[in-house]
Amino acid sequence: MTVQDHTHVRPWRAIDRRVSRKIRVGKVEVGGDAPITVQSMTNTLTADAAATIDQIRQLEEAGADIVRVSCPDVDSTEAFKAIAREAKVPLVADIHFHYKRGIEAAKAGAACLRINPGNIGSPDRVREVIQAARDHGCSMRIGVNAGSLEPHLLEKYGEPCPAAMVESALDHARILQDNDFHEFKISVKASDPFMTVAAYQQLAEAIDCPLHVGITEAGALRTGTVKSAIGMGSLLWAGIGDTIRVSLAADPVEEIKVGFDILKSLGLRHRGVNIIACPSCARQGFNVIATVEALEQRLAHIATPMSLSIIGCVVNGPGEALMTDVGFTGGGKGAGMVYLAGKPDHKMDNERMVDHIVELVEAKAAELAKAEQAALQAAE
Repeated sequence: MTVQDHTHVRPWRAIDRRVSRKIRVGKVEVGGDAPITVQSMTNTLTADAAATIDQIRQLEEAGADIVRVSCPDVDSTEAFKAIAREAKVPLVADIHFHYKRGIEAAKAGAACLRINPGNIGSPDRVREVIQAARDHGCSMRIGVNAGSLEPHLLEKYGEPCPAAMVESALDHARILQDNDFHEFKISVKASDPFMTVAAYQQLAEAIDCPLHVGITEAGALRTGTVKSAIGMGSLLWAGIGDTIRVSLAADPVEEIKVGFDILKSLGLRHRGVNIIACPSCARQGFNVIATVEALEQRLAHIATPMSLSIIGCVVNGPGEALMTDVGFTGGGKGAGMVYLAGKPDHKMDNERMVDHIVELVEAKAAELAKAEQAALQAAE
């Protein structure tokens, strides 16, 4: 039994993704049949190029496909050139209020310009940003937020609501389309998951561009993760979403981790070790919680998709191990059974279990990576 056997999509798990047209953010494809990309955003002062580059490097190591960088002033767009030169992933320049920052960021190497139509200015100013994007090969994201809708829409609808957000998005998409610019994606975010989901559902039926999905200002690490998983998970389960960002009041690296966890849970993207673990009870033959915490930390560097089961006793352990690449099931008397490719292989003392499992997973990851590289070379 191989990793492919474990991760293939079974009929009851299949998700039919919404058909959208494909655009590019630098070298990364978004939409169409491209994998759903995971994004985050730096929170350093952009003018401090060294600090921003360092944080981008951390996000890249965590697996970020795209990173957004805020450009609120001239100092930021001046630093952006050095930042873009060092980044290994495409950068999105986040533009608010000052349309000239968008023009400057495009010249400085941004792969995409994110504008909020509620505060970027007149259609003429938007057209200038469009021209800069076209001239420098940038795509664009229309970023609609419930908290910054245009005054005329708030007057029309009385308050932020899905219809107002979708109308704002379509109005500004029309400006891009009227200027023969089609390399754009749209987001319609709110901090309320219900409003967000309803807005994306309406938007998905109204336009074929890629959709950037997220629950904005979701909150702290735990509560924001839950809220994002509910809202974004509902949309992704329905096939809506081509690129995602989990917005947490936490280390941006955590956004990438949560984003991949959401996609892994839905079978939409596979990266790193997926640890299946029991919540533990009086039957456990070892300390499950401490073991899983240690393994999560020590296996965080592995990007190869793999599955690992850590189960405290033999009630569910053998069954879970059948479907994982590596497994360990507590059996009492200070030892447990190690499973490889779903089959019992050998016993291991609890004291040496963590080190042994890390060795097994690292060896399997190296084997799979080598096989994948060989397959890619053969395809060439």
